[in-house]
Amino acid sequence: MAKRVGITITQHLLSQQRQNPEATGAFTILLNELIVAAKVISKEVNKAGLADILGATGEINVQEEQVQKLDVYANRVIMERMQHIGQLCCMGSEEIADLIDIPRQYPKGNYILLFDPLDGSSNIDVNISIGTIFGIYKKVSDETDINFLLSDVLQPGYKQVAAGYFIYGSSTMMVYTTGNGVHGFTLYPSVGEFLLSHENIQIPERGKTYSVNESNYHYWDDNTKALVEYFKAKDKETGRPYTSRYVGSLVADFHRNLLKGGIFMYPADFKDPKKPQGKLRLMVEANPLAMVVKQAGGYASDGNGPILEIQPSELHQRVPLFIGSKKDVELAEEFLSGKRR
Repeated sequence: MAKRVGITITQHLLSQQRQNPEATGAFTILLNELIVAAKVISKEVNKAGLADILGATGEINVQEEQVQKLDVYANRVIMERMQHIGQLCCMGSEEIADLIDIPRQYPKGNYILLFDPLDGSSNIDVNISIGTIFGIYKKVSDETDINFLLSDVLQPGYKQVAAGYFIYGSSTMMVYTTGNGVHGFTLYPSVGEFLLSHENIQIPERGKTYSVNESNYHYWDDNTKALVEYFKAKDKETGRPYTSRYVGSLVADFHRNLLKGGIFMYPADFKDPKKPQGKLRLMVEANPLAMVVKQAGGYASDGNGPILEIQPSELHQRVPLFIGSKKDVELAEEFLSGKRR
């Protein structure tokens, strides 16, 4: 791997593009502009404590959550950076109720960008890693009117042409896949470029870590409770108990488990009658990370089957999520189906 350090994302994309005779370069332009947006966001995140961009705005978003100042900033940066490139027909954001149209003065393309501009933003003021999650689809119709594009957007996750995330922590990283493995790039501030640092990431088949918000324990069904009790039980033969690691930032918990193995869980619960399927969004959180983990040899499930095969019915659909090492997630499915107690 040492000899590959120094490869930029653009070089990496172009090398993959050369292997596809049908590639036009449009996707490379799209991803490059998204990278510019992430660099801008990263810079603001790094100086958040020194500027007036911490805390809530006082507004509530479409998810009925407090909007953080950096949420608004990150959302605006991505929208403004991406709308002019001529490769998108529309966008969808976790922060905005409806699809985002491309302004009339800019040309439209055949790609759809769905994103969570700043996942984990409630942790900003305590300096925990946060991130931007994205999934990219290809338009399937000839429609150009935003009022008729929702059916193009509501595609199952396996139809994504690319997915990934940026994580803003002790260093800023981009992890992405175009369906040909998972690759990680670290931002080197001195040169202003993301350089290849993690090539062909593979998640361990089984981990030793579970990540879940156990304060919701009393709102879970019996099968979910049994699963968590299994991970906590002592058993030398199976390497239990698992270690509990949960910081409340999906992208941070997922990234750790992707590199070291383990399972992240956000089960359905009855804590909030408005959210019987849990908290996480299918289109902007679960699907992109599900594509990443599958390409790394892992698995993502809603407890009944693959996340990537769910046919979405709405833009902001919520879904239970069990994601990480393949054998751990398959074990979770056994418990959740009642086949194992």
